[in-house]
Amino acid sequence: MKAQPYQEVSEISHLPAPDSTGFITHYVFQYIDFNKVPQYVAAGHRFSDCCFLGCEIPSEMEDQIGRTCLLFPRMGRTYNVFRSRLYSGEDLYEGYDPENEDSFATCFDSRVFTDYKEKGKDCTDIRETLGRTLHDRAMSDAMNAFLSRFDPKQVVAIMGGHSQRRTDASYKRVALISKSLTEKGKLMASGGGPGAMEATHFGAWMAGRTLEEFEEALEILSVAPTFSDEGWLRSAFEVRKKFPQSKYCSLGIPTWFYGHEPASPFATHIAKYFYNSVREDTLLSIAKGGIIYSPGSAGTIQEIFQDAAQNHYATFGDPSPMVFLGVDFFTREVPIYTLMEDLLQRGKYKGLMLSVTDDMQEAIDTIMAFPTPSQYHTSSVSEKGEE
Repeated sequence: MKAQPYQEVSEISHLPAPDSTGFITHYVFQYIDFNKVPQYVAAGHRFSDCCFLGCEIPSEMEDQIGRTCLLFPRMGRTYNVFRSRLYSGEDLYEGYDPENEDSFATCFDSRVFTDYKEKGKDCTDIRETLGRTLHDRAMSDAMNAFLSRFDPKQVVAIMGGHSQRRTDASYKRVALISKSLTEKGKLMASGGGPGAMEATHFGAWMAGRTLEEFEEALEILSVAPTFSDEGWLRSAFEVRKKFPQSKYCSLGIPTWFYGHEPASPFATHIAKYFYNSVREDTLLSIAKGGIIYSPGSAGTIQEIFQDAAQNHYATFGDPSPMVFLGVDFFTREVPIYTLMEDLLQRGKYKGLMLSVTDDMQEAIDTIMAFPTPSQYHTSSVSEKGEE
């Protein structure tokens, strides 16, 4: 018999009543301060097979919690170990003032990264590693809840280099492809950082806007072509303010492992991880609608081979398109497309759906041709209810 999932409660207003047996059973309570609901506690409700994650439990309630329950205390980390929803740009950059560049050093994202570096990427302290692991599990849980609103093959990823400049033609090309696919009902995803990743979310952010507005926004961004240039983050927030987005959304999946690369605030939903291996595998596994590869370096090449293996073994279901954007780059400069084609023809790979092009419309058409669900769920920003 398949086990029923636990019902998650992250708000006091959603606290459940006992069942017919008088017990509250099979719930997960996340960061609930039960001291704030004295009447609920005084009612003497008994709990069975529940998880209390980072909850504040008054002493008079302790005897009501059965031995089948699990209690995880708040762990005193810089971050919320048991976060119940995805981040937004506002969440990550809480404390950042676009009018004061120095404020970036003390915003939430920077504080977490500073703490991460001080404790070490390969930290062995059990309290810290447990906190990171539980946080990443919470991210996956929140992301899965968010993705449950979409057809799995609606999710399309774009991979590419973090060094791609905002003034590069390739950045504009990625952004326009993402804009078009978002308008056609796709949920665009990326590694959530700068370069081609930012272009993905910038394009999705500008979905529904005219090309003139797109060009104006791109001009604003061009004052800081790379993330190491002063004004990179400030100009992004300037575009967000001038061209607010309330209809379309995108999913960024960055990592504090590469915390020196700031996360793009153009991603409306952000699942930020500590463990890059989990983040990489997650991004590749959710992109069941295909992946577009823009020129990149070692990281992008690694992702191509990992994606090819998943498609070959049908690890996550049917293989999906692998679209290489840049004929000269992928057939001559870094001839990975040529290699993949050869291996496919010789039977070393099976099931790969490969294509290479310089044409934006051809890339869009390839993605849209796979598959054609009868009805798409609108990738709407208004549905942020992953609480």
